[in-house]
Amino acid sequence: MACGLGADVVVLDKSLARLRELDDLFGNRLRTRYSTVDALEDELTVADVVIGAVLLPGARAPKVVTREMLGLMKRGSVIVDVAIDQGGCCETSRPTTHDQPTYDIDGVVHYCVANMPGAVPITASHALNNATLSFGLALADGGSDAIVRDEHLQQGLNVHRGLVTNRAVADSFKLEFTAPAIALSRA
Repeated sequence: MACGLGADVVVLDKSLARLRELDDLFGNRLRTRYSTVDALEDELTVADVVIGAVLLPGARAPKVVTREMLGLMKRGSVIVDVAIDQGGCCETSRPTTHDQPTYDIDGVVHYCVANMPGAVPITASHALNNATLSFGLALADGGSDAIVRDEHLQQGLNVHRGLVTNRAVADSFKLEFTAPAIALSRA
């Protein structure tokens, strides 16, 4: 959307495949950079808005923007920490609400609303339905056997019969991990 509005957009990522995909999709309408501390610091010095969208499924988001890095940013610039539901990707982020969505640290405005899609509940519900309906139908049609047959459903399995089947969840809580296929094969 920002590209469509004419903003100078830069995407930093550690996935070269994703960066190539974005280059193919957007051409010169956005810039891509491999994410390093130096690249991030370079971009923070000129950014008006930083959108932190780091996601490690099932795990806490890593803190990629440090407190010290805020000093590189312009006064009045904004951080939107989309990763706040997973703990935030900025050291200075703390959850806010739709009623009091922002706070200021060193002249940098922080927007860290947990459950940001809650601001547009109907749109969010439609998007969630579109993304998950096929999985729900597969479960309704095949029951727990559907999970055994479908590796994608297995990837969404966190716990089965007391066994933690999601590595990120197991690591986050320092619990033993059991591969979904192994957990599902146990009676």
